Amino acid sequence: MRDTRSGAQAQRTLSELRRAVRRLEKMKNFAPLIPEVRTNFVYAKEEPKEIPDVAGVEGRITVVGGYPKAAGKMKFGASDHLARLLIEVAKYDKEIRAALNFKFDRETLGRVKRYTKKRGIPFGKIDRRKEPKKIAKIEKRSIPWKVKTLFSSANRQIPRIFYETEGWGKEPIFVLLGRDPKEILTILKEIIGGKDE
Repeated sequence: MRDTRSGAQAQRTLSELRRAVRRLEKMKNFAPLIPEVRTNFVYAKEEPKEIPDVAGVEGRITVVGGYPKAAGKMKFGASDHLARLLIEVAKYDKEIRAALNFKFDRETLGRVKRYTKKRGIPFGKIDRRKEPKKIAKIEKRSIPWKVKTLFSSANRQIPRIFYETEGWGKEPIFVLLGRDPKEILTILKEIIGGKDE
């Protein structure tokens, strides 16, 4: 019975992510916000413990013909960085199961700040210059430090949106968190404006 429930949950997770990615692919005004590392859109099973518990876009999301375009299929284990982020976030807030990253720029920062202030939503910042060197030097050790920093700086809650400053070999990016992909898209549209075409 447990395997049946687990299989059904996995299918729902993939189905919801696919629908959200298809909607994102119609949002032409999101294309300029796809960073050099490209965008990924991820959705985790309940209480994720490892990367295969998180569905993402294989090859990430790029720009084709001026529109966002998924490079590959939606599948579990397709993301590494955002998957590990969600797994760590789940230790603090089990409701957050979806995430999307996009390019940081000053204009978007202004929009994000106005949106979060209007909605009363916690907004976070990770200053990579403050990352302990002993952590920064070890591959894949930054995530726990980042999430703990966010939680501590936002009155002991996880911000629904935050940005990371530029780091060594790292471009600055925003990360948007939500309960599910639908909520991610709702918040994204309210921040950047526009609609599905």
